[in-house]
Amino acid sequence: MPTAPPAPAPPDNASAPAERPAPPRSAWASLRPLVLRLHFYAGVLIAPFLLVAAVTGLLYAASYTAERVVYADELRVPVGDRELPVERQVAAAREAHPRGTVTAVRPSPEDGATTRVLLSGVPGVAEDRTLAVFVNPYTGEVRGAEEQYGSSGALPLRTWISGLHKDLHLGETGRLYSELAASWLWVIAGGGLVLWFGRRRARRGLRGTAGRRRLLSLHGTVGAWAAAGLFFLSATGLTWSAYAGESIGDLREALGQTTPTVATSAAGAGAGEHAGHGGGADTGAGTAGGAGTAGDIGLDAVLKAARAEGLSDPVEIVPPADPAAPSPAYVVKQIQRSWPEKQDSAAVDARTGQVVDVLRFDDYPVLAKLTRWGIDAHAGTLFGLANQIALAVLALALILLIVWGYRMWWLRGRTGAFGRPLPRGAWQHVPAYVLVPLMAAVAVLGYFVPLLGIPLAAFLAVDVVLGEIAHRRGRRSYPPLAGR
Repeated sequence: MPTAPPAPAPPDNASAPAERPAPPRSAWASLRPLVLRLHFYAGVLIAPFLLVAAVTGLLYAASYTAERVVYADELRVPVGDRELPVERQVAAAREAHPRGTVTAVRPSPEDGATTRVLLSGVPGVAEDRTLAVFVNPYTGEVRGAEEQYGSSGALPLRTWISGLHKDLHLGETGRLYSELAASWLWVIAGGGLVLWFGRRRARRGLRGTAGRRRLLSLHGTVGAWAAAGLFFLSATGLTWSAYAGESIGDLREALGQTTPTVATSAAGAGAGEHAGHGGGADTGAGTAGGAGTAGDIGLDAVLKAARAEGLSDPVEIVPPADPAAPSPAYVVKQIQRSWPEKQDSAAVDARTGQVVDVLRFDDYPVLAKLTRWGIDAHAGTLFGLANQIALAVLALALILLIVWGYRMWWLRGRTGAFGRPLPRGAWQHVPAYVLVPLMAAVAVLGYFVPLLGIPLAAFLAVDVVLGEIAHRRGRRSYPPLAGR
């Protein structure tokens, strides 16, 4: 039986299935290695600064409660039948502390609270602080005196913790640490958030030991929940930083969004809604007051005039900067920074008792309000104890994230040594239409937030140099990026 002729041999290129062109990488697939490398390096190098900020921030959140306990004798007194006139309370403070100048008085804001008489120029007290003399408003007894710092009325314990958080008690040089932490916190939190949601879409690519996977899951979950709070802390922390804060202030000024101040003379009083509160020129017809200047109406009359304008407790009364001026004026301002905030202020002519100007917090520009709310929430005063608890929880979360991050770095190495960094060259795989706008945005941010831009530029420069050295030695490669 004849056999069938053999089938023709297939061509050489048919011995294997035809290769299909690799599908184009999505923008996210190209960008993810770059984000991952930035998150890795920023986490490793910036985390020590963030850890210090978190620990000191945790202490500051607890400082309000500690202050009320430590200075209970100065802050609280038994409730009496009737409060003495404010001038008599100031006179008692001056009798106990005759040196220095009265720069402000904070009458007792509630039953059982002491009055604070603030003195500047007291020997032994730093120039940027005042001596707060605590007076029993019912008896005139001086309960004690402590240094006070800032408009928040911080006493020595809270002032010391605040300085630790702000600059580690190293002055302007120390402020660089906190600004560096604030500048990078949102970058690290944002990068981690992007990676976390990207990872949830591709869990099958996850590699590593069970312990590292568990740490990664905890790290990512806690970071995702805390991200909004960390963004907030970063943004509000930058508002009072040295360099980025100056840029923010310049921007607010350019937009006409600076915090207004009450006018202290009839000539400087605002028009429109404030014009109705303006008086005429000084008539010189005031009665003798207790402020030590002829014709001064005194603190109690000033306070009464401010009360008539709706300025309820707590308030601070600031004497005229120049009592000999043609129309000296007291400034009475509300100082409550818990919600709802009381930040209205009024200027009262020291000789006539006439209200020269009133400034309402409702009339502040939008950015001025947001800045005030943001700073007070960052400081833990906006929502009182709940605010302080939330800050403590955020600080604890950040501490855990840093500890877990370093632990994962350690476990990344197969031999137990510190893990190796991710491969270089990730930026070369990012499409130009993504990379160019991204680099432009980074350049703008780096200009206005220099402690983000300068370290990032230094990191890129070092990375490029090391990459070039590795390339020249023939050891440059781009292996597949291991899953997290």
